[in-house]
Amino acid sequence: MGERTRTPARGNRKLGMASPSPSSRLLFLVACSSCLVFALLAGAEVHQHEFVVQETPVKRLCKTHNVITVNGQLPGPTLEVREGDTLEINVVNRAQYNVTIHWHGIRQFRTGWADGPEFVTQCPIKPGGSYKYRFTIEGQEGTLWWHAHSSWLRATVYGALIIRPRENNTYPFEKPEREVPLLLGEWWDADPIKVIQEAQRTGGAPNISDAYTINGQPGDLYNCSKHETTAVPVKPGEKALLRFINAALNQELFVSIAQHKMTVVGVDASYTKPFTTSVLMIAPGQTTDVVVAMDQAPARYYIAARAYDTAQGVAFDNTTTTGVIEYDCGCGTDFGPSIPPAFPVLPAFNDTATATAFAAGIKSPREVKVPEPVDENLFFTIGLGLFNCKPGQQCAAPNNTRFTASMNNISFVFPQTTSLLHAHYYGIPGVFTSDFPANPPVQFDYTAQNVPRDLWQPVPATKLYKLRFGSVVQIVLQDTSIVTAENHPIHIHGYDFYILAEGFGNFDPKKDTEKFNLVDPPQRNTVAVPVNGWSVIRFAADNPGVWLMHCHLDVHIGWGLAMAFLVEDGHGKLETLEAPPVDLPMC
Repeated sequence: MGERTRTPARGNRKLGMASPSPSSRLLFLVACSSCLVFALLAGAEVHQHEFVVQETPVKRLCKTHNVITVNGQLPGPTLEVREGDTLEINVVNRAQYNVTIHWHGIRQFRTGWADGPEFVTQCPIKPGGSYKYRFTIEGQEGTLWWHAHSSWLRATVYGALIIRPRENNTYPFEKPEREVPLLLGEWWDADPIKVIQEAQRTGGAPNISDAYTINGQPGDLYNCSKHETTAVPVKPGEKALLRFINAALNQELFVSIAQHKMTVVGVDASYTKPFTTSVLMIAPGQTTDVVVAMDQAPARYYIAARAYDTAQGVAFDNTTTTGVIEYDCGCGTDFGPSIPPAFPVLPAFNDTATATAFAAGIKSPREVKVPEPVDENLFFTIGLGLFNCKPGQQCAAPNNTRFTASMNNISFVFPQTTSLLHAHYYGIPGVFTSDFPANPPVQFDYTAQNVPRDLWQPVPATKLYKLRFGSVVQIVLQDTSIVTAENHPIHIHGYDFYILAEGFGNFDPKKDTEKFNLVDPPQRNTVAVPVNGWSVIRFAADNPGVWLMHCHLDVHIGWGLAMAFLVEDGHGKLETLEAPPVDLPMC
């Protein structure tokens, strides 16, 4: 695992912002002090880190590129904590781009100011600026991760966040002899920021990646890569907990290990009923914890990952990344042809049946109390679209158009002058409206082969959906076939949710409600909505603030496949959003 760092963070540089009143400063400091005292009394720890966002020369695929990293590392530092601990991470921006950091999957109870999405819960940290993220991990154990939430910086700005049980508590499975985080990423043989900027200029799709990576390395199937292939040393007979994280920007991935079965024990920092499989399907944003028994003949075995791709007629990176399991057998680490590792069987790129079977195997470890009764019954279409090109402009999407995406025909527009949470907290008008539609404005055959063209152009807007604190929310997420149907990994910030059911075609409330699993549904923070299909999720709105919901394919969030919930305060301090920190960046 990554070495645990506990260096004290340096002082923050004040950014240009409206100065909070002395009373608000005092309240914030008192609140912070109270939290720290409570944490220490509870036996929890306060972990302090400094993340320096900087340009770093990195060589992959025979070429060196200057990419944005944290502390010069790719992937960035692994954060290791216990449930109940508090993290204080001072992010110093020494890069040339604005940046924010999102702590993916952390509930952020009442600390929405630390969630991180740019222009949603904060303005970006400008070059030369800094911001200290402060939050406590409550009721979560397992594997999460952190990543940039500005433009395409998360192509290289990401890392693991490991949450272990409290002292004297144990895993709900046999303690493994070894734990290894394995972060799956994408690599462009180019500057990824320039890749997306060019796509934004033309309105076309961005260039696809040139490689996938495991812990930052493409593996020995790529040029100039075999000597840096990620290796996992193991001993015969031991069990290893492998913590897989899909940090790829735009691709769901199949993962397999040659001649080894994997027992899934957790997803998205929620434990699962153990189930054994030979292949994983992990969507961007998701994590999957597996226990692997090292019970094969001492040798070397590939870990391999490649695309699960569902969009018809759309280019994708069809390469395969590898790492290797190395038994302690004197085999050495020569990745040449003398002793080639065994290679796993991977599904076909479009093997939706395997992806569906894998998702169906994930269940909560025991019977759960699913929130009920439902107060907000929502139906959100999710999919792509096309905007008309401006007069006199040449655009790169079909028929001289620009690609876009939407939920319920609203293509989300991020504000640029303040954050949504700031506007909500201070009652600033004109930044957003709270009239996001609960249902599609037009009902149609969502998964038909030929959706009428007048439904292809959504409305650009900054619309939020308001939720009363404590209300029970159920959402049908319905894929559409506009432009092309596709598997969409939908992530909700600030919340976990239960996945009650999934299926193909158009959701039918009369017959599909009968399929709901109300006994042991899986709990996640990111759901891979099936291609040409639907998912039903449910959660209680118990966390006040403004919480982004979006597709975790970064190309799609940039096109507008997003919306946000505005969860109102409840009653009393424990149901109320904290005051903003004094060092919160302002626009």
